[in-house]
Amino acid sequence: QVQLVESGGGLVQAGGSLRLSCAASGRFLSSYDVGWFRQAPGKEREFVARIRGSGGIANYADSVRGRFTISRDNAKNMAYLQMNSLKAEDTAVYYCAVRTVVPGQYEYWGQGTQVTVSS
Repeated sequence: QVQLVESGGGLVQAGGSLRLSCAASGRFLSSYDVGWFRQAPGKEREFVARIRGSGGIANYADSVRGRFTISRDNAKNMAYLQMNSLKAEDTAVYYCAVRTVVPGQYEYWGQGTQVTVSS
């Protein structure tokens, strides 16, 4: 089992920045993919970014590429999402997730953290 807790959300003006954190317990993250997803009101949950367990290769949704950066600190069992140049359309609940098998579904999810960007 992996327990995930997100933090760092809040209210920010358009153009501003936030850094989301994802703290993991129960297992070490170093071998696993970590993803960030988001869900806006009335919309389906969507992929934002992921970082591979081995090699640290990152992938991003087109909508955030160049503005968001995913990273991880395996020593601290943490993952992060640095969000710059925020837009109103980035407003959503952000979730971190872990999958232990690639390819495969993300098996473990945090409770989410709200990000609100005012225009």
